[in-house]
Amino acid sequence: MTKRGWSLFLAMCLIWGLPYLFIRIAVEHVSPAGLVFLRTALASLVLLPVALARREVAPVLARWRPLALFAFIEIMVPWVLLGHAEQRISSSLAGLLVAAVPLFGALAFLVTAHAERFSTSQAAGLVLGFAGVACLVGLDLDHVDLLAVLEMLGVAVCYAAGPLVLARSFSDVSGLGVMACALSLTTLVYLPFAIADPPTDLPAKAWGSIAVLGLVCTALAFIVFLDLIKEAGPTRSTIITYVNPAVAIVLGVVFLDERVTTGMLVGFPLILVGCVVAAGGRAAEADATVAASTEPAADVLLEIEAEPEPTP
Repeated sequence: MTKRGWSLFLAMCLIWGLPYLFIRIAVEHVSPAGLVFLRTALASLVLLPVALARREVAPVLARWRPLALFAFIEIMVPWVLLGHAEQRISSSLAGLLVAAVPLFGALAFLVTAHAERFSTSQAAGLVLGFAGVACLVGLDLDHVDLLAVLEMLGVAVCYAAGPLVLARSFSDVSGLGVMACALSLTTLVYLPFAIADPPTDLPAKAWGSIAVLGLVCTALAFIVFLDLIKEAGPTRSTIITYVNPAVAIVLGVVFLDERVTTGMLVGFPLILVGCVVAAGGRAAEADATVAASTEPAADVLLEIEAEPEPTP
């Protein structure tokens, strides 16, 4: 990978490790639904004009039914669940639970037209990964909110299911157009919630967190990740999925004084190894059909924009 590729890679590791910290800060002052509105509205203000200028919106809107389904599964539901869960669990734990996305993605792959039997090692990877999730929760059961954990697992399932919609309905259109339309549609859906409970008298740290989530972790991240795929290829780009949770832990400990628990120390390595092993073999190389990452922009780009990995 080139120096530019490494720079983009490190930038994405940080950018997509940030959301859990800033969501945790924001939901102390704004409702989860209000946060979804503000985050998607800011990102839409950046991405939609670009997509319109490139004439990439109309082909997506022509497929409004799958667009609505994708937005519902990949943004509307998981983002509000994530915000609600982070009102009761640490940002570190939230980031670690979302790390289970590739495990659910591997399971979801079994129901697609491209499904193939898992090898023994891949099946063992799934078992190991889900054992890690069990350790992550079970070893800290005394001080973990089980409803919040279930909500985070719901987030992981949604993020894993989104690529199935993309592969089926949007394989021949612009990823930027899909993401811009999905974010704009989510903004419209959550507008009534923002009107009913307007964000007033928010402290500067809340507005700053919202701005980072919308402009950096969503809009900028989409653009940077597109460049990373073009520079390093889709296969290498997915490695950030395994780095983001570690970044989330460090940020939570440093800035929010969150503690690293026994469950985290035991569960995270098991999840990490399980994801890598479960994604092995030919299934992992079927790029567009198995991509399941921890952020919607990653799903869109890996499903639609991914090109063959460049020759070194």
